[in-house]
Amino acid sequence: MDMKLKPFDFASAVAKAGLAPNGTRLARGGAAEATAPVEKGGFQGAMAQALKSVSEAQNETSRLQRELQLDNPTVSLEQTMVAMNKSQLGFQAVLTVRNRMVQAYTDVMNMQV
Repeated sequence: MDMKLKPFDFASAVAKAGLAPNGTRLARGGAAEATAPVEKGGFQGAMAQALKSVSEAQNETSRLQRELQLDNPTVSLEQTMVAMNKSQLGFQAVLTVRNRMVQAYTDVMNMQV
């Protein structure tokens, strides 16, 4: 089974969430919104940092795979496999957190008041 993961584009994901790369909210529809920076110690900051680190791990894995295919003597198969496993585990962890957040949101929205 040939599985290929494309690198995670953090800037694109942040833009889709309506945020600038520095964590401030983007104004929508011309309306002037207050642009408050994201709390660095909050959950949102931790999640953004986790996504960034997973993205960097996937980019590093892609680079190592490319170098291994080009027969670069400084890159070993073992090093590439370890990087692949690290990026896969990171991606699975982020995916699990996302799924649990969606489930929690669904549970809260289905609660009767």
